Amino acid sequence: MREEYDFSKARKNPYASQLKKQVTIRLDEESIDYFKSLSEEVGIPYQSLINLYLRDCAASHRKLDLSWK
Repeated sequence: MREEYDFSKARKNPYASQLKKQVTIRLDEESIDYFKSLSEEVGIPYQSLINLYLRDCAASHRKLDLSWK
């Protein structure tokens, strides 16, 4: 291993903008339990499943039909 490295010609990671960002979100326990049980079935972490679901909703421009009474 070298004592010093020269990073003067280094460049930024071109995929850095595609990295995930950590956020805090409040979800009800039933939703978390649903995704956790689904994650055990398919072998994918539940947080990844939630991300995939939200990404699919955003990609297909799904919107909730809410009406307040």
